Amino acid sequence: MARVASASSSLGLPQDSGPRLRYRSRHRHPITPTPLPLPLRSRSGPRSLSRQAKPDPVEPTSTTDNTILQPDTVKVDNKDGSVAEIPEANILPNKDINRRIALGTSFAAVGLFLSRKLDFGVSLQDLSAVAMPYEEALSNGLPTVVEFYADWCEVCRELAPDVYKVEQQYKDRVNFVMLNVDNTKWEQELDEFGVEGIPHFAFLDAKGNEEGNVVGRLPRKYLLENVDALANGDPSIPHARVVGQYTSADSRKVHQVVDPRSHG
Repeated sequence: MARVASASSSLGLPQDSGPRLRYRSRHRHPITPTPLPLPLRSRSGPRSLSRQAKPDPVEPTSTTDNTILQPDTVKVDNKDGSVAEIPEANILPNKDINRRIALGTSFAAVGLFLSRKLDFGVSLQDLSAVAMPYEEALSNGLPTVVEFYADWCEVCRELAPDVYKVEQQYKDRVNFVMLNVDNTKWEQELDEFGVEGIPHFAFLDAKGNEEGNVVGRLPRKYLLENVDALANGDPSIPHARVVGQYTSADSRKVHQVVDPRSHG
């Protein structure tokens, strides 16, 4: 310290004659982290936070259990009124039965597909080709169904399969005539029967007198019941005037052609 004082006096620095203050640094002593207390350990292991419940004691199963499991049974009523229990496995179908069922279902599906294909395969041209000429139908003494149609008529094409089925059923007792409204030859018949929409079915008795008519898309039973009444010689038909969704016959003016054919 004497050296420091002499050095200060030699440099001309003022010397402090009062008590000297000592500067203490805030971080004089290093801060060490406080260790966390470790959990106490016992001889049996670490202490658990929650108390576990003791499991229920399980009774030991005997390896000499002689119980025999019975299969599931189904109660079946006999004809004499008694009830018998039959193992369920005995009434389940086996592979042979399943195979027969599958084959039967396949044949039924194919048959249905073919029948629908044949039905929808009937066209107006097919019906017109086998239809009876109008003049011949009026002179053979049988009742007659006259259908006014057109090749461009959507409803006429839809009803062709139904007309075909009814025709096949009554073709020996009733005449079926097809008149194409595009044929200018039938203008007089169009006016006579008052055809405004197609398909137009006119039902004539054996003498050629009109009993009634059905127009447009209707269920097949209307055509079938009327034809049946004609075939049986009934004095009237059950559906004398019924109109469904139809195509206007005025469109024939665009499609008219001169056709010398006797029908169609």
